[in-house]
Amino acid sequence: MTLDLAALYRDLHQHPELSLQEFRTAGVLADALRPLGYEVTTEVGGTGVVGVLRNGEGPTVLLRADMDALPVREETGLPYASTARAVDANGDEQPVAHACGHDMHVTCLIGAAEELANSRDQWSGTLLVVGQPAEELGCGARNMVADGLFDRFGRPDVVLAQHVGPLPAGFLAHGSGPLMAASNTVNVTLHGRGGHGSSPETAVDPVLMAAHVVVRLQGIVSREVSPSERAVVTVGQIHAGTKENIIPDTAELGINIRTFSDHTSGIIRDAIERIVRAEAAASGAPREPEFEWRDAMPPLVSDPDATARTVAAFTEHFGTERLIPNAVVNASEDVGEFGTAAGVPTVFWFFGGIDFNARTPGPVPMNHSPAFAPDVEPTVKTGVDALVVAAKAWLQS
Repeated sequence: MTLDLAALYRDLHQHPELSLQEFRTAGVLADALRPLGYEVTTEVGGTGVVGVLRNGEGPTVLLRADMDALPVREETGLPYASTARAVDANGDEQPVAHACGHDMHVTCLIGAAEELANSRDQWSGTLLVVGQPAEELGCGARNMVADGLFDRFGRPDVVLAQHVGPLPAGFLAHGSGPLMAASNTVNVTLHGRGGHGSSPETAVDPVLMAAHVVVRLQGIVSREVSPSERAVVTVGQIHAGTKENIIPDTAELGINIRTFSDHTSGIIRDAIERIVRAEAAASGAPREPEFEWRDAMPPLVSDPDATARTVAAFTEHFGTERLIPNAVVNASEDVGEFGTAAGVPTVFWFFGGIDFNARTPGPVPMNHSPAFAPDVEPTVKTGVDALVVAAKAWLQS
């Protein structure tokens, strides 16, 4: 029986789950794989799912989809829009939505798994179908590897993965070499001395301190990083205070950096700590600031030789008119952790999710926007076809 992938996608879209909480999504994936003949294991590296389909001698191909959603309130207006809420790791209740498209990734993985299971006379080898948790935290792939992914299920010969984006539906975008940036995040706590808002001279204001830090950080890329290097420094979080007339004791900053080399990453990390310490000293902070570095992701590199082999299969199936070159992007992805840990090539591409003919003119929402949601078709069919074609390019015929 052919799965209704459009209905499956809408169901996943309506039931998003935060990173490390993907229990329902993992169950949907596992339940879809079992009737197709896959040996299914759940709770790999947390909520990860692995399906194994052995079909004679030949290479082993890993197909991966990430499963987690974001703490975002959906604003798409779709009849199947998410209204879900969940408690995050800090104990705070958050709205949850698939604003990055991982629901589409899981749907396409299930569709490809079904098609490959039903066409076993056309290929030989082993499929590892992987549902990965916590891509948004940058730890999901690493957690699965640490849980013995390759020791338990075998080492692949290639890792294949894709990502939906605001490109024309039905098209694939591909690149070779570095495709996506490394990511590092630091939480900074600035210490002041609280007091009454009417008497700032009796306090040390961490909000003013934080404001100076935010402005000063904007000079790192423009003044300390070579113009030939790509880098981004973003302050995405500022938390301080409980009331307008109270100067708080602390202010917290969430800072994210994107780079393509360890050298540049080191420059920026050192500069952030130097600037924060200097502003704290200039403000007369009673305590040194605190730094919590976390969520490191390496650059994503699509292996040139393996990419050429895969893109040749795409060209034969889709035609050159549906393939477009992909620009390097500053966003990050942790799927490369699988290839690095296994010592095998990773191939990564993007597929379009926007039917521009059905959209009203205006800016197209990007991934992570509250208004982002792929059009169901032809996005699903393109994503399924891409995974199947890529897999068969590596599996023996």
